[in-house]
Order: sequence, then C-alpha cells, then structure tokens
Amino acid sequence: MLNISNNPIDRDEILKDQSSYQEVTKSKATKKLINLMTGLFVLGLVMLFLPWTQNIRARGTLTTLRPENREQDIHSVISGRVENWFVREGQLVDAGDTIVFISEMKSEYLDPQLIQRATNQAGAKEASVRAYQDKAQALQEQIEALRVNSLLKIEQARNYLRQSELKVTSDSIDYQTSGINLDIAQKQFDRQQLLYDQGLKSLTQLEQRKQKLQESINKNIAAENKWLASKNEYINSKLTLNTVQNDFKEKIAKARSERMSALSSALESEAEYNKLSIQQANYARRAGFYFITAPQDGYVTRALTTGIGETVKEGEAIFSFIPSNYDLAVEVYVRPIDLPLIREGNRVQLQFDGWPALVFSGWPNLSFGTYTGRVVAFDKAASPNGKFRVLVAPDPESEAWPELLRLGSGAYGIALLKNVPVWYELWRNLNGFPPDFYVQNDKAETYAKGSL
Repeated sequence: MLNISNNPIDRDEILKDQSSYQEVTKSKATKKLINLMTGLFVLGLVMLFLPWTQNIRARGTLTTLRPENREQDIHSVISGRVENWFVREGQLVDAGDTIVFISEMKSEYLDPQLIQRATNQAGAKEASVRAYQDKAQALQEQIEALRVNSLLKIEQARNYLRQSELKVTSDSIDYQTSGINLDIAQKQFDRQQLLYDQGLKSLTQLEQRKQKLQESINKNIAAENKWLASKNEYINSKLTLNTVQNDFKEKIAKARSERMSALSSALESEAEYNKLSIQQANYARRAGFYFITAPQDGYVTRALTTGIGETVKEGEAIFSFIPSNYDLAVEVYVRPIDLPLIREGNRVQLQFDGWPALVFSGWPNLSFGTYTGRVVAFDKAASPNGKFRVLVAPDPESEAWPELLRLGSGAYGIALLKNVPVWYELWRNLNGFPPDFYVQNDKAETYAKGSL
C-alpha cells in the first residue's frame, strides 16, 4: 500500500484474527532464524578479516628442464632409401644403437669403392707433393754448391787478374828499361860515328856499336810487345772475372727459378691434396650417415617414415625420440599483467592432471595433492599466444614429484603472492586491480608468504 491517506492502518488489529499470522508471530522458529542469520553475519564479518594468500593461476604442461632432454625428431643428414629398421616403436635403446639403415641414391656416390679410390687419389697427390718438395730441396743444395764454387772461381779469377796486373807492371818496367838502354845505345853509336868520321875510331868499333844499337832496338821492341801482351792478358783476366761472376749468377738465378717453380708446384699439389683429403673425409663421413643411431639413451616414440624402400630427403625427420633420463619441469603461461610479479627462485603450487587434489588457492596450507616447484626461468618476450612462458622445476626442499609423470601431461600452477585480508582481496577483484607487487626479502619465509 502507498499510504496516500493521512489515516494510519493498524496491521496487527487487522491480522489478529488470522491463524497463520498468529502462528508465525508466536513460533520459536522465528527466533532461531534470527539467531542463525545473526551468527552467519558475524561469521562472514570475521571471515572478511581472515588472511588470504594472493596468487596467480595458469595452465601449463610437463616438459624437461634441459632442452636436450625434450622430445626430438631425428633427421636424416643425407637423402637415401630406407633399407632396414632395427627397432620397434616404444623400444628402449642405448646411445649409439642403430635405429635404421638407409642406402645411397645419388649417382655420384654409388661407387662401392668410392672411399678407396678417393684415398688412392689423395695418396698419389701426397706423393706428388713430396716429389716437388724433394726437387726443391735438391735445387736448394745445387744453389749452395754453385755459391761455394762461385766463391772459389771468383777468387781464382781475381788472383789471375792480380797476376796479370803485376805482369803488366813488370813488363812496363822492362819496356822502360829497354827504352833507356836504346837511348844510351843510340847516343853511344852517334858518338862512335862522330869519332869514326874524325878518324879516331875504326870501322870495326863503329860496326860493334851499330850492332849493340840494333840489339837495343830489338830488345825495346820485344819489351814493348811483351808489355802490350801483358796488358791484353790483364784485360782478358778482367773479362774472365766478369764472365765467371755472370755465369754463376745466371746458374744460381736459374736454379732459384726452378726451385720457386718446384715450390709453387708443391703448393698447388698440396692444395689439391687437401681438397682430395677433404673429399675423401666427406665420403667416409657420408658413409657413416647411412646408419642412423640413437643420440642418447631413450625411447623411440614414433616412426615418421615407415616401411622398407621409402626414400627420405636430406634433413627429413625419420622418427621421434625421447631420452630416458631427464629432469622434469612445468612450463606455464602467465598474463603480461602478472609478469612483473615473476621472480626466479620463488615457489609455485602445482596440480597435475590425473592426480587427485583438493586445492584452496587462498589457503595453500589446506590444499591436498599439490606439489611444490620453484621458478627457474621465464621468457623475456611474449609467446605466440600473447602470454609469457614461465619454467618451474621441482623444489628440492619439498616433496618429490610423482615418478609416473609423463612429458606433455597437463598441469595447473598457482603462484603464491602476498598475504592480505579476505575483504581486501574481494575489493581488489571487484575493482579489477592486479595482485600487489611484493618482493620477498627473507628467503627463509614459507611459500605462503612468497612472491613471484
């Protein structure tokens, strides 16, 4: 009713004859309900001040802590044809065990004696290198011998030149002496002729002087001839010295040129030998790729190329492989808004798919069936799904994770943050605020007070 009129209505007077109204007003259930509601209100008010652990929740999967322990596809390094499988799917193998054998299919590698022939080619070229090196060594020895001989020959030529020089000097002195003797003989003859003309000397004496003059002339001519011959010998000795020097220079230069040619040929042969050696090593290495082996102890999970006779391309995956020994970890993805709360070394509560658990995210001490991990790394860039990947490893100070966990299984992570009252957490969620940024200073605090 709207109470438009100023006349009041007495409801009790009107409803006093109604039995149902009398039952309600007089029943003890009304007082119990009031007490119950009052108790619930007080209890709710008290619960608003209870501590609540803020948290970040995220889904994830089981993986391994180290990249080399994760599931991997084993590829064929070369192209070939599948000839034989030595294992079955799911079989445990040791490192180095042969998984599959493939045969060659390229025409340039089909020769069954390819490696042996390549080895022979490399050996022949190596012998050629040694031959050129020996030739260069022989030419070097020849150069040394020519150098020694040149020193001796040049010394001999210089001695001959010195002898010629001394002989020229000696013959020059003899020529000068003969000239003086000639001049004296001429003067004596002239005086004898004068005395003969005056009748003081006989004809015989004059003829004797004339004979001595003629002898002096002959000796002078002979001395001059000998002196000129000595000068020619001196010039010849000079030519001989130059000839010896030039001959040996030419021989040594020729030997050096041949030695350089031998060394150049040796280097070219060595380059070809290295090329053939690399080729031979590549052939031997390629032959080792025919047998595809297990990289480490583990299981062959799935054959990607099946059957006998199928061809595989270079770099194509043949089977997938998972190591038998690995360290488990969980990768979970958090929202970018929660990334600033992530810290390495802090604890995370984990629930694994297939393992019964009762989780109270706000009261981790009351949770059952959860396991503890620690953050070991997180990505610095967002994943394709727009979230950031966080890697969580088992906590060595807490209960060990179940041994039957398998890679790829799902997991649910709860990262525990700061303790706040319940009313604050309700107020934060109603307003859409992120969890409080909290840095843990005391590492001895329990995970209930931890932060990421």
